[in-house]
Amino acid sequence: MLFNLRRTGGEAAVCYPNPVPRIFLIDTDTASDDAVALIMALRAPDVRVLAITTVAGNVPVQQATQNALYTVELCGAGVPVYAGADKPLLRAYQNATWFHGRDGLGDHNYPAARQSPASAHAVDTIIEVVEANPGIVVVTLGPLTNVALALARKPTIAAKVGRLVLMGGAPCCEGNVTPAAEYNIWVDPEAARMVMNSGLPVELVGWHLCRGDAVLHEADIAHVLGFDTALARFAIECNSHARQAYKLQTGEDGICLPDPVAMSIALDSAIATDSSDHYDEVETQSELTRGMTVIDRLNVATDERNQAVWARALENQRKAKVCWTLDNRRWKEALFAALR
Repeated sequence: MLFNLRRTGGEAAVCYPNPVPRIFLIDTDTASDDAVALIMALRAPDVRVLAITTVAGNVPVQQATQNALYTVELCGAGVPVYAGADKPLLRAYQNATWFHGRDGLGDHNYPAARQSPASAHAVDTIIEVVEANPGIVVVTLGPLTNVALALARKPTIAAKVGRLVLMGGAPCCEGNVTPAAEYNIWVDPEAARMVMNSGLPVELVGWHLCRGDAVLHEADIAHVLGFDTALARFAIECNSHARQAYKLQTGEDGICLPDPVAMSIALDSAIATDSSDHYDEVETQSELTRGMTVIDRLNVATDERNQAVWARALENQRKAKVCWTLDNRRWKEALFAALR
């Protein structure tokens, strides 16, 4: 915290606290829930988003970049957006337009952003921004291709990140794109495995946290629309296609918002009410369980019979913090505050 010294008349100087904003970098495959997460970060009074980097995931990287630029403009922010990887490290790219719509924002024909993307590549930007800002909070909302490429080029950046809040995975539960895997991890499991085993301070916010009472149900949606702001209307409207897809997928009616849930935890870690540290791995060999996030919840990875299989995860001695439960009231309050 910085302090401003002010002198009144002949009196002694008085110190007034001047809070230093937290520095964020957000990597996103910007579709409907990503856009709402970006709004939360861009509207947070104590956060300065230095860069938004985009990656192929929910939609192709060019569309993700346009969606991020549009969201930044909607917030009246001046944050630069950098386009990144247009495909996974090794796999064929598979989008999620079936869930978010062809344009990722529910196909409502939003106008093109006036701002252009920045000229630098997302991977170069991640390295540059992290190196210049030790302790930075990195929030990943999509496949981890950009982060993996940055680590491959400059492994030492892992030690400079204060928190890496990662929306992805289905720890100890069913997946949303296969029975075993959540989309962000499944689409580029090799990148996810690199990130998980890099020594980065990962906080894993899995798909399970955005279900059940965390979903925006009809009363919540009416509450948001009652704010009668452009951001509130956009947040609900751009998720209309996703709402229909979620009901078809799970039988639950409402708007499921995994990326905003992750962003709420990035903004206020106390929203995660139960977290614990565990070794973790990502399945890359089996097509049946491709992209599965395997969590050592019972702490048996170090047992002699498991050490060979878990050698890579054990080598760096860095466990991921896995978020198990959420304060749903506080998460929704954080969302509502950003949309008012």
